[in-house]
Amino acid sequence: MSKVLGIVAEYNPFHNGHLYHLQKSMQDTGCSYSIAIISGNFTQRGSTSLVDKWTKAEIALRNGIDLVIELPLLYSISSAENFAEGAIKLLDSLKVVDYISFGSESGNISTLNMIADILYKEPKAYKNILAHELNKGLSFPKARENALLMYLNDIRRFSNVLSSPNNILGIEYLKALKKYKSTIIPVTIERYDAGYHDTTTTGNIASATAIRNIVKNNGWDILRKVVPESTFSLLLENIKVGHIVPDLSVFEKQIIYNLRKMSISEIAELPDVSEGLENAIKNAANSCNSVVEFLNIIKSKRYTNTRLQRILLYALLGITKKDMALSKKVMPYIRVLGFTNKGKYLISEISKINPKLEIITSVKKYMDTSTNKNSKYMLEKDIWATNVYTIGYEYDSWNNLDYTHKLVQ
Repeated sequence: MSKVLGIVAEYNPFHNGHLYHLQKSMQDTGCSYSIAIISGNFTQRGSTSLVDKWTKAEIALRNGIDLVIELPLLYSISSAENFAEGAIKLLDSLKVVDYISFGSESGNISTLNMIADILYKEPKAYKNILAHELNKGLSFPKARENALLMYLNDIRRFSNVLSSPNNILGIEYLKALKKYKSTIIPVTIERYDAGYHDTTTTGNIASATAIRNIVKNNGWDILRKVVPESTFSLLLENIKVGHIVPDLSVFEKQIIYNLRKMSISEIAELPDVSEGLENAIKNAANSCNSVVEFLNIIKSKRYTNTRLQRILLYALLGITKKDMALSKKVMPYIRVLGFTNKGKYLISEISKINPKLEIITSVKKYMDTSTNKNSKYMLEKDIWATNVYTIGYEYDSWNNLDYTHKLVQ
């Protein structure tokens, strides 16, 4: 069989930078097929997807991806580590993927791999420095960055590497590949022009963050320049029918309601809540009614905004520490969102190579026939997330779309 490329992405939304990454990755690896593992209706940084997961799948397929698989919710809204582990477990289980390509600010796979090796092996000296940094009251990402810089003893070489979001996620992919002893070969494509958090546009390139802001502000002339035509047309279609969910603030009343309703002990069972944070969350929820106000009240150097936003998302969707623990123990199912003719061939090959693999093309059929309680429980979380997500629509907020929506072809 020809070579297969794997990509993990949020495509929120798919833009010219993503198109460049896909085309350059295919060219550099010599792959003939591509599989994208994409997050669903909610994202790793604790926010919403601008458009629903089927629209994202359709845009990806129109731009060269052959097979789109959904990353289960419990991974897609988790920490970078669990997000990456879930994606790598899923890609590795397919047994057809030769390469994984990810974007990075560094563009240097050997540098990223060196750091991943330290995080995977956790030498005693590094762990001691990390513990010391955490005792200062720093957030875990900042403490880890400081500990790595001190352990590597080369600030000039590594400081920018360890503070860049795509590098950090790339390092987690590399660490997961080591953990699961995967034979998938990692490659990285250097990001150019627009950084992850950039809110400005440069020529025909803009970050997903900037594009979401452009959509919020109705900047259609700018939008047309920075996304492929298929992204532009499908975004417009969704805007016309009121199916755009710009950010978590759409659900802020539901979130505050849930937190006010929950007991302190229930809040303590939300993932990422530790060290008495549940008390601060309860107090903040009892005195505000917006996401921005909540984050301003509760932010500190120990907790990043992303972590706090994920906690709000967990409260909205009813995700607990037990749920996250389960996601770390199980092999994820393969939930197909869409495919091209080449993708159909890939599904056939995957089924031949690994006939016991759970490939879901019909949610109803799977829920009716599967005996795998853990997978069904995780899939129920995906279904519930869609049901909540559609509440954010202006019109036609249908329930149970996971049962009724057709595969994208």
